[in-house]
Amino acid sequence: SNGGSPRGADVAVPSLCGVPMKWVSLVLLTVQTSAQVFVIKWARRGAVEEGGPPYLASTVVLFTEMVKLGVSFLLVACEVGGLSSAAGAVHTHFTRNYLETLKVSVPSLLYTVQNNLMFFSLLKLSAAVQQVTYQLKILTTALLSVTMLGRQLDGAKWSALFILLIGVVLVQWPNTGSSTTGASGQQLPSASPGLTVLGLTFQFDALLGFAAVLVACFTSGFASVYLEKLLKQTDASIWMRNVQLGLFGSIMALAVAFYQDGDRILR
Repeated sequence: SNGGSPRGADVAVPSLCGVPMKWVSLVLLTVQTSAQVFVIKWARRGAVEEGGPPYLASTVVLFTEMVKLGVSFLLVACEVGGLSSAAGAVHTHFTRNYLETLKVSVPSLLYTVQNNLMFFSLLKLSAAVQQVTYQLKILTTALLSVTMLGRQLDGAKWSALFILLIGVVLVQWPNTGSSTTGASGQQLPSASPGLTVLGLTFQFDALLGFAAVLVACFTSGFASVYLEKLLKQTDASIWMRNVQLGLFGSIMALAVAFYQDGDRILR
């Protein structure tokens, strides 16, 4: 017997300043997700208060995809050892199997739709309501991972998902004495036209915002699960896949931007 250690015991756990990277990633993701909505609200309100036109949401989505493409390419360069090697690796992954490459366009399209829906929902809902409702993506991702990947969830996870659903329902429950705030910083009156069901009045703006968030949750969940499935079927790294996602996403976001705001962009 060689007295070998248990399998994986000698594998180093990635860490930052002694803190496991999974916890660092969790904290950074939480901060990024929470701050994103408030930065969007702050930027649009600031532009309006200064007398200028609000930014175009479609162009924000476009530049987000372009930044993602550039950063991902630099990470690929760090991974393979240089910009020229990264360019060669990207070319190889794009051309060796065109069908596999085209598959990446599916989550790219879904992420583009999701990002545009997020901006639209912030026009109809307050930041707090939008953020809480958007957490339904956890539920949709879990359900899709069960159906598409065959993943098993234990009782504790199902209970947590049920509590999340109840929380979102309570946040969306009509309140006749409340008002919402649009992304421009203007108050949306609670007396705006609405739909009355069983004595409860649902504002049309709130319904549109909720519908947008709901579709964004499904597109986000499906794109995430689909991308995970792709990663399991290929030898491409996550950074290489992000380069492909960024390229397809930039093309699609550019098409959406010119379709929605072409005249204002050209001006």
